[in-house]
Amino acid sequence: MDSFLPVLVFSLTLLFVLLRPFGLGIGWSAWLGAVACLLLGLISVKDILYITSLVWDATLAFILLIFVSIILDKVGFFEWIALKAIKGAKGRGYLLFVYLMLLGAFISAVFANDGASLMLTPIIYAKIKHLNLPRKFLLPYIMGSGFMADTASLPLVISNLTNIITAQFFGIGFGTFALYMFLPNLTSVLSSLLVLYLFYRKDLIKSYNPEILQTYPPHFAIRDSFVFKVGWLCVVLLAIILLFLEFLPVKLPVSALLGSIALLLALSTLKNKSVSLWQVLRFTPWHVVFFSVGMYSVVYSLKLSGLMSLVSVAIVHLYRLGDFYALLGTGLISAFMSAVMNNLPTVMVMNIAIEEAQLENKLTQFLALANLVGTNIGPKLTPIGSLATLLWLHVLEHKGIRIDWLYYTKVGFVITLPVLLATLMALWLVYFLSV
Repeated sequence: MDSFLPVLVFSLTLLFVLLRPFGLGIGWSAWLGAVACLLLGLISVKDILYITSLVWDATLAFILLIFVSIILDKVGFFEWIALKAIKGAKGRGYLLFVYLMLLGAFISAVFANDGASLMLTPIIYAKIKHLNLPRKFLLPYIMGSGFMADTASLPLVISNLTNIITAQFFGIGFGTFALYMFLPNLTSVLSSLLVLYLFYRKDLIKSYNPEILQTYPPHFAIRDSFVFKVGWLCVVLLAIILLFLEFLPVKLPVSALLGSIALLLALSTLKNKSVSLWQVLRFTPWHVVFFSVGMYSVVYSLKLSGLMSLVSVAIVHLYRLGDFYALLGTGLISAFMSAVMNNLPTVMVMNIAIEEAQLENKLTQFLALANLVGTNIGPKLTPIGSLATLLWLHVLEHKGIRIDWLYYTKVGFVITLPVLLATLMALWLVYFLSV
């Protein structure tokens, strides 16, 4: 009976987040759950303050990255890259598919998976449509870009909110994270390309007329050349800052460093006033901060009730079978949990469970990374697996493309499972070589 109330509040909160009744935002839904936990005595104010200290920096850093992405999108940064990719394919359809998928992987790595799925998909849709292709040829590029946005969000700490939260929770530095995740991410990208190609090969265009793009060359996409150049400078600065972040004598919040880059880019827009900062601020998803704190509070009530011990026991049991089974099992558990109950609550649940398992430090770090493989790739199994996917489907509906949930789930299982297993195998190989 002690665990009934936490489970009920968690289930109702998750239902509100996914269904958004009465137009309720995800931040408000999560906070309603947190307040319910507080009023029912499942957590205390002290617990909420502790949770806030855990997630505020990670979540704010993620939002600032989206803020930067929105500005770059408005000055044509992503559209320019997409047009370059289409022009570079030189009329070869298969090469066009590869270039656009790799473009999605790049944007996901540097600007986070939400930026890749929500900003790149409309651009790809518009450009493929600009080639005057039949409607049926749009689907492989649309589904592929949405799929790649998540499967390619493993290489850097900043590539996904789940990465930022987990890296900070377990104290994994930027360089260490990038080193351990290089092979798994490469495996994920290449296997995604292969599986997507095999699944959609009959629907891919064989060739197209590149001369159509002569009426709209890449440089036409740039709406402010000054901000565009500052944008590239920001990308380089971001890489340098994050690379040396863990070597600084004083530990600085990631959000403070990203905030300085966001400020630099925002100030650059004032020169020609090509971007309305007020609009950018309005479109930036600040509610995600409240969602993270609220949802983590609800998840924390599950920990305090002892329910987390069930997952921890499962992880310890897998560990007794061997490190390979521990890594593979943790990734699969988090993947299927993400598909059913969304990846952000899942990454929080699994992080706490992995910590409670109290295994040796090296294995604990790799179990955390296996959790990320599961929570970043696993959500593609179902439309409710991640908030980014739900928003992505919503954006597509506005473009007149409705993807049926049954079709999405069917494609999701066929495409996701081989990529998930291949990536977890690559992670185990890295662990085996590093021990």
